[in-house]
Amino acid sequence: MFPDNFLRKNILVFLSAILISCASTEEAGNVDKATAHYQIGLSYYNEDKIQMAYIEFQKAIEFNPKNKDVFNLIGIIHLLNFEDYQKAMDFFKKAIKIDPKFSEAHNNLGRAYEKMGRFNDAIDAYKKAASNTMYERPEKAYNNLGRLYYRLGRYDEAIAGYSDALRRVNDFYPAYYGLALCYNAKGYYGDAATAINRAIELDPLYKGDREKAVEDLEGKKIIASEEEQKDISNFLEILRY
Repeated sequence: MFPDNFLRKNILVFLSAILISCASTEEAGNVDKATAHYQIGLSYYNEDKIQMAYIEFQKAIEFNPKNKDVFNLIGIIHLLNFEDYQKAMDFFKKAIKIDPKFSEAHNNLGRAYEKMGRFNDAIDAYKKAASNTMYERPEKAYNNLGRLYYRLGRYDEAIAGYSDALRRVNDFYPAYYGLALCYNAKGYYGDAATAINRAIELDPLYKGDREKAVEDLEGKKIIASEEEQKDISNFLEILRY
C-alpha cells in the first residue's frame, strides 16, 4: 500500500488538474460568448442600430474584459454617436492599457482629445499611432495630424502631415483635400487647384466630376458647422481658380 502522504499528494495533483481544466473550459466558453456578442454588435452597428450595438459590446466585455477591440468600438460610439468625449477617451485608454501598441486606439484617442480642445495631447496621440511600423492604417493618423495642424494655423506642419499620409497611401483622397486648404491658406493657388482636382478625381463620390462636386459642396454648406462651412467656402473658391 502507498503511504497516506503519497496518496494525499497525488489526489491534490489530480484535483488541481481537474480545476485547471474546468477553469480553461469556462474561460474558453466565455471567450466564445464574448465573440458572439461582438459579432452581433457589429451587425447592429452596421445597420445604424447604435444603442443595440452598444448593449452587445457591453455584454462582450462582461464575458471577456481583455478584448481591446470591443473597448475601442465602445469608445468610437461615445466619440461619434453619443458625442461624450470624456467617456470615449476612457474607453480608448482601456484598450491601450490592454495593448500599448494598439495604434487604432491611439488614433481615436487623439480625436477625442482634439474634440475636447486638448490639442497637444491629440498631437502626441496621433504621433504614437503613426510611429508604430506595424499599424496598417498610418495614413489616418498622419491625415489627422495634418488637419489639426491646419486648424492651429501651422500650415507647413500640416502639409508635412498630409504628405506623410500620401507617402503611405498615394490615393488617399482626404489628404489632397487637406493639402488644397493648406496651399490656399499660404497663397499657393496653383498648388491648391492641383490638389483639389486630384481629390475630386480620387473621391469615389465624384469620380472626377467637378460640377457634381460643386453642387454637392454647395448643398453641404447649408447644413455644415461653422468650421466646416469655412472649409467648404475655401474649396468652392479654389474650384473657381
